Amino acid sequence: MFKIIQQIILAFIVFTAYAQHPPVFSAMTTDSSFIKVANLNINLVKYSYKPNGIRFLVVHDNEDTGVKAGFDYIRWSGGELIDSQYGGARDYVFNYMDDPYRIDPNAIYTEKGVNTRLKKSAYSSNEVEKMILNAGKQIVDFYNPKETGYILTLHNNADGGFGISSYLPGYDLSSTADSVYINFQMDGDDLVYVTEPRLFTSFKKANVNVILQSKFVENDGSLSVYAMQEKIPYINVEVQHGHQNENLRLIELAVAALKEHGLIKNTMNTPNENLTNKPTQ
Repeated sequence: MFKIIQQIILAFIVFTAYAQHPPVFSAMTTDSSFIKVANLNINLVKYSYKPNGIRFLVVHDNEDTGVKAGFDYIRWSGGELIDSQYGGARDYVFNYMDDPYRIDPNAIYTEKGVNTRLKKSAYSSNEVEKMILNAGKQIVDFYNPKETGYILTLHNNADGGFGISSYLPGYDLSSTADSVYINFQMDGDDLVYVTEPRLFTSFKKANVNVILQSKFVENDGSLSVYAMQEKIPYINVEVQHGHQNENLRLIELAVAALKEHGLIKNTMNTPNENLTNKPTQ
């Protein structure tokens, strides 16, 4: 009997570690939307606590530091976070008509972007393209930027593989950036990516690493490109995996920037955001 209990506990621990999702704290509520892409099941879970117009979106299921930092913010200041759950991986991986497909869920929001990504694959079909585009539409609809007035995403990266220097002249992502501001006291992997000059100015004044997306950026199907096309203010808070405290700090600055420019539509009953009295992280 004792061995059975041990096995149950071990299975629970393994499942929890694999799921990579923080526990729901008291008084938090959840809502969900289910997406199916061929044989891939995607669950969008909205975690809410004292909704106040602040809403985060996480599109990759292996970027859990952002989820944890978002939960930290919501716990003390209220808000909502939509988490994409599909097995703890980064990419969507599925099969259709016995053919394998793989696509980044941050590349599924424009027709041209999806078409370009699929053409790089050995397989491509109109049916698959429609399924992927529909998944992107469902994600956007569930987040509902018409209601929020903006899109605020949370992403994580690996140490040294991608960072603020990637956007400098001569580097891989230089063509996507209009302007780059670097605080050399910060870790280069911790940054903010925005689509509007006024937001860039706010983060520059706050002395944090920030990139302004170019108006001539390639249409790669990303959510930032979609947001620019639809004239929706967009902020991506991106930090290295494990930098949870820095993630929370940049989240707070992102919310402050949105409020500075009056971009949050619903600010009624917003809890006090003075975090000086919150428990130490």
